[in-house]
Amino acid sequence: MVLKFLYPLVEYFTAFNIFQYITFRAAYAAVTALLLTFLVGPWMIRKLTKLKIGQEIREDGPETHLAKSGTPTMGGVLMIISIVISILLWQDLDSINTWIIIICVSGFGLIGFVDDYLKITKKNAAGLTGWFKWSAQVILAFGIALLIFLTRVPLEDKAHLGTILVDPTTFLFVPFTSSPVLDFSEFYIPFAMILLLSTTNAVNLTDGLDGLATGLMIIVGITLAVLAYLSANINFAKYLGIPFIRAGGELTISCLALVGACVGFLWYNSHPAQVMMGDTGSLALGGLAGVLSMILKKEILLIVIMGVFVLETLSVIIQVGSFKLFRKRIFKMAPLHHHFELKGWDESKVVIRFWILGGLFALISLSTLKIQ
Repeated sequence: MVLKFLYPLVEYFTAFNIFQYITFRAAYAAVTALLLTFLVGPWMIRKLTKLKIGQEIREDGPETHLAKSGTPTMGGVLMIISIVISILLWQDLDSINTWIIIICVSGFGLIGFVDDYLKITKKNAAGLTGWFKWSAQVILAFGIALLIFLTRVPLEDKAHLGTILVDPTTFLFVPFTSSPVLDFSEFYIPFAMILLLSTTNAVNLTDGLDGLATGLMIIVGITLAVLAYLSANINFAKYLGIPFIRAGGELTISCLALVGACVGFLWYNSHPAQVMMGDTGSLALGGLAGVLSMILKKEILLIVIMGVFVLETLSVIIQVGSFKLFRKRIFKMAPLHHHFELKGWDESKVVIRFWILGGLFALISLSTLKIQ
């Protein structure tokens, strides 16, 4: 919004020239999101407490979690509001990617909101029926994937693949290679759907301890911000052998809006949590990470960037598969963070060690830029 309405005033006052710089707008997007969570957070926590919108704790979980029953949930609304407002203020409103991101965050957040609301009103941890919740996510993921596909640059307009000079939407890039390994063409839509469904549910599964998912998403957001900024600079893109994404610079703003919102939310979500993000927040954040990786052409690298989320998801798949096939459990409890809790680790120790692991995955993902 500031770019659209304030930057044109540069012809009258040169100081307005600062609004054209991505770094300036991205930094203030983070500050805006952070301040919004600080300003609105206390009021929202009081409101949620007054309305008795408290978390229902699963009975088969660690006994230490029973004390968290009744902690205000649906705090993800706070993060969604902060992210969306920051994006609207600081990002280019003429870019279709801006609206794709807003639709993604708001849409998945709405599905999570309904799920959380039903959990509270029904006083159980089930929420939406699995079939309905999954169907809603599939429909939304299809709509977002289709929108990205339809707004891509036509094939005949694409430059040579030595250095991708236009947004290579349907191409698949993998770490350690500078050229695309595959062009999905129309099959990019189901691929993008699987990616979005995976990231949303991965964050949802990981959000089980105070501050765990929030802290990890800060690391993910910072990593994606670095990748977005580098991808939008043609000189950096050529030097590193990565696809040049014309719209990537604006996505730096979305990434840092995510970081700012998560840092602010962590103030209230750190142990012992005053509020939980609920499915409202976890689905929205997962969707945002997924759609950012799609536009930046870092879909495969996202597996490394979100390494802890991947491990958490794999632990659930392995646990369920092992029990159904062999009637044996590999872990004391899944997702993985509960396994370590039941082994005697303090909750804060699990969270901090998982953050450290998340930072390691981020460094590994960034290191791949120079090894290709």
